[in-house]
Amino acid sequence: MKENIQRTAPANGAVYGLGLIGAAIYFISTATGFWMGVLGFLKAIVWPVFLVLEAFRSLGA
Repeated sequence: MKENIQRTAPANGAVYGLGLIGAAIYFISTATGFWMGVLGFLKAIVWPVFLVLEAFRSLGA
């Protein structure tokens, strides 16, 4: 099991990295000011939280 986790770890990091870049571009591009852009970057760092939250809302959990 340990070998399986180590083999898939780089792929997970790449997905998170691409998601971070995409979320940062989206949130910063929709910002109306500098501080909203900073907040957008912070949101981009924690984008998986928003993804899971919306998934739970859609499932009715």
